[in-house]
Order: sequence, then C-alpha cells, then structure tokens
Amino acid sequence: MIVLGIDPGLATVGYGVISCDEKVRLKLIDYGTILTEAGEQFPVRLKQINHGIAQLIDMYRPDSIAFEELFFNKNVTTAINVAQARGAALVAASERTEQLYEYTPLQIKQAVVGYGRADKNQVQMMVKTILSLKEAPKPDDAADAVAVAICHAHSAHTAGILNTKIK
Repeated sequence: MIVLGIDPGLATVGYGVISCDEKVRLKLIDYGTILTEAGEQFPVRLKQINHGIAQLIDMYRPDSIAFEELFFNKNVTTAINVAQARGAALVAASERTEQLYEYTPLQIKQAVVGYGRADKNQVQMMVKTILSLKEAPKPDDAADAVAVAICHAHSAHTAGILNTKIK
C-alpha cells in the first residue's frame, strides 16, 4: 500500500509518501513541500496547490491519501485561507481517488508517538525512528505530512479502514 500524507497550508503544503506492507513495515518513498508565494494572487496560489497535489498523485499513484484536519483557535482569516487551500488539495485528490481520509492532530500524535499531546520535536523524532532515517524530514510541514501517512498506515492496519474517510 502506498500512502500520501498531506499537511495542508496556504504558503506551504507538506507531503509525505510512504509504502506499507502487510506486516506494517513502513518505508519512506518521498517527502517535501508545495510552496506558494505570499505576493501572488490568492486564486493563483490555490491553483498551484491543486496542480502540485495532482502531480504528486499522478507520480506516486497512492492507494490512500490522508489529510490532517485543520485546527485553529485564534486567527479566523488565516483559518479561512488555509481551509480554502485544503479544499484545493482535496479537489485534486478527489478527482483521482475516493480513498481519502482525515485525521485530527491528536489522532496523528497518538498514532506516531503514543501520546496525543506530544510536541513537534517528539513527533519528528518518532517519524525518524519509525522509518529508520538518519534525520527527521525537513521542513516541519513535510515531517508532519509523513506523520499523517504513518498514522493512516497504522490505523488502516489495526482497525481496517476506520470511520475517518472524508465523506
């Protein structure tokens, strides 16, 4: 199984691609970011995200795509913009597959670290350990996306496909 994990954002969308066998042995295939420029018109940035996600899906042909759910508690404007960016990514993904899943930050931390309130450093160190990497993926957005993919691989194995499918 190939899983594409996505950490949505407007300026930076993180992605991580892993493979998972029937014994849940995970292997990192690729990770990185899709970047958009702050000075660019908003619709152009959304189009860049949509196109970038489409290219990743066409390149890696994932069996499942997992998104981190958005969580904001302060800046409503930022939340709306990031939600629209997430929507652009979701459209690209939904045009290519119905195997779309989402996980909260708490679920991701629980699956990767074993503790839902883990900090970023703990998540990055566990991503490094789980995938037997020399160093954690950089930048943080990419590491977070790899963690989303790991979360989905573990969740899909331990409980079948959970009720986290995007409807």
